[in-house]
Amino acid sequence: MLKRLNLMVFILLIATLVPQSQLVGAENNLSQQLNQLLKDDPDLHGAIAGISIRSADTGDVIYDHLGDVRLRPASNMKLLTAAAALSILGEDYRFKTEILTDGKVKKKTLQGNLYLKGKGDPTLLKEDLDKMAADIKKLGIKNINGNLIGDDSWYDDVRYSTDLPWSDEQTYYGAQISALTASPTKDYDSGSVMIEVIPGKTQGDKAAVRVTPDTDFVKIINQTETVPADGKKVITFEREHAENTITLSGTLPVKAKPEKEWIGVWEPTQYALALFRQSLTEQGIQVTGRIKTATTPGTAKILHTHSSIMLSELLVPFMKLSNNGHAETLVKEMGKVVKGEGSWEKGLEVMGDELTKFGINTKTMVLRDGSGISHVDLVPAAQLSQLLNAVQQQKWYPVFLHSLPIAGESEKMVGGSLRNRLKTQNVKGKVFAKTGTISTVSTLSGYVQTNSGQTLIFSIMLNNLLDDAKGKLIEDRIVQILANT
Repeated sequence: MLKRLNLMVFILLIATLVPQSQLVGAENNLSQQLNQLLKDDPDLHGAIAGISIRSADTGDVIYDHLGDVRLRPASNMKLLTAAAALSILGEDYRFKTEILTDGKVKKKTLQGNLYLKGKGDPTLLKEDLDKMAADIKKLGIKNINGNLIGDDSWYDDVRYSTDLPWSDEQTYYGAQISALTASPTKDYDSGSVMIEVIPGKTQGDKAAVRVTPDTDFVKIINQTETVPADGKKVITFEREHAENTITLSGTLPVKAKPEKEWIGVWEPTQYALALFRQSLTEQGIQVTGRIKTATTPGTAKILHTHSSIMLSELLVPFMKLSNNGHAETLVKEMGKVVKGEGSWEKGLEVMGDELTKFGINTKTMVLRDGSGISHVDLVPAAQLSQLLNAVQQQKWYPVFLHSLPIAGESEKMVGGSLRNRLKTQNVKGKVFAKTGTISTVSTLSGYVQTNSGQTLIFSIMLNNLLDDAKGKLIEDRIVQILANT
């Protein structure tokens, strides 16, 4: 507290030493540069730009261009979701996965059903299920004379958010949301598998295919061909609607780098259950009954509880890699914790109520999901800059700031979606910001340290673009101007 007071005194002292005319002059110069950019850039003709710039010290708006206009935020929506989740759930929050039974163990045989009950954990890996199966074995169980049942009733059974495009159904960023699910890697793209296509040894061979986790839950149809070294590298991945059959087709040159893709599975509950059955089998535990989904009876006893990583750790892949599944899971979890219902409807209600504590006027916004994949979401840039200002006062702010992509930092879990942007010396490592992209939309909101040592808060929302890649270049130019202030 004393350090903060000393900092405030220092800031006030500097303010008294700098002539007011000089401060006003710097502000006017910034406005002139930004206004000129918005006027002259041909890629903004016919588009809409909402921009809000604040001082991180005072929260005062120092530049505004259509900052109160509602625009599609894309993944800048995750700033709202992350702040609400940290506020409601807490940075130490963990998701649980339980193993229960309604039977008893007699002579190394469980006489009854074994339940795998998910409570939203998006970080569950095959190796976690392996450990859980090993713990069941340690209880002296070698046979299960009953059914293996997956329970996903912690959330409702609605798998897709309201406005998810049908074309995103097979993608990892459009994967189904379930309270019981699994991830292929420590990027934690829950509800998906990773497919790696490796060229054959000689021309004409089919490419080799590796699925992570190693599972027969998905069926691979391999229609690929290895071509000469100077041939084209064109591989397509197509999962059938409502099925887990994935067709791979195209060509891969000899000695080319493997091609990787993450594909969302159909019915993640059954996916996690199939992986757990596999883990049990690998531990030598036999299941004589059926594999199905149902609700765990209230009389069932807990045999084992697995806890996820803390929310503070989950926020890194969530925000750095802009993970949609994490966002939607957090929305449902907030609904479950506060209102007893793990649904988008209740979760968004809770999220909206919580955001008002940060001075956010939710009446100016349309919230349809937690990730921003919806084209119906609407948020003014000024509300995002207000959020970024207000969260600085929260005890969990260091966790929030740490989760944001850092400009120009090449390590994936540091630079995230900004690792290949803003690499020049004056901004590399000095911009902490959330990116956002959906068709015709590009957004960037966060913090930038200027050459004078100040920190500015910014929210840049570009809508109705003909080329959203050009939007990123415009955002970067704006951030460069801010950094040079």
